[in-house]
Amino acid sequence: MTGRELPSFLAQVIIQPFFILFIFAKVLGDIGFVQGDFAAVLLPGIVAMNGFLGALQNTTLPLVLDFSWTREIEDRLLAPIPIPLVAVEKMVFGALRGLLAAVLMVPIGFLMLDVTWPVSGLPVALLVVVLGSLAGAAVGMVIGTSVSPRHITVMFAVILTPLLFTGSAQFPWRELDGLRWFQVVCALNPLTYVSEGTRAVLAPDVPHIPLWTCLVVLVVSIATFGALGIKGFLRRALD
Repeated sequence: MTGRELPSFLAQVIIQPFFILFIFAKVLGDIGFVQGDFAAVLLPGIVAMNGFLGALQNTTLPLVLDFSWTREIEDRLLAPIPIPLVAVEKMVFGALRGLLAAVLMVPIGFLMLDVTWPVSGLPVALLVVVLGSLAGAAVGMVIGTSVSPRHITVMFAVILTPLLFTGSAQFPWRELDGLRWFQVVCALNPLTYVSEGTRAVLAPDVPHIPLWTCLVVLVVSIATFGALGIKGFLRRALD
């Protein structure tokens, strides 16, 4: 990441989650519209959301530009490596940016909110966020190789917004028992398992999906969406 890209990257990955934390945890908490422990529920979810969606966006947008009318992808295909590895490299790059986006939210959240995390849970939480970032990058690869450049703005409204609000980042999935249809919808979103897995180790008192289930679903998501994304990348690259 060059210094020229840093301000736009920070704006992309910090502004939205900062205001979600500020409004839903700080403001609504201070005026009594949410319970005092809601910050402990929200912060792990926001960290998970930033990792997943940050990786998705930083995989999708460069791909859309590469496959635009300028065909910049042709320069990258000249690299002396197999074409599928070019796709893997793009997913890893996006995942690293997503991981950085998640890590950046931790000090911001701690400065803003009165939250404590068990130190013993941090290594496992990092593993969950890494897997979540890879899953987000894999989903981003599928989207980036399926959407034409002229439809990219519509894509973010149609796909990104539902992913944001059905990923259990703002609420515990298990508390949706009374809203069963929405619970099923959320269960189809890979982000749910990043949010729930992060809560499982950082806020273990909050009802959550078992950690092992989250890890299995994330690994399957990485493999499935990664394979579909690489297949789509090969199709577009060799078109």
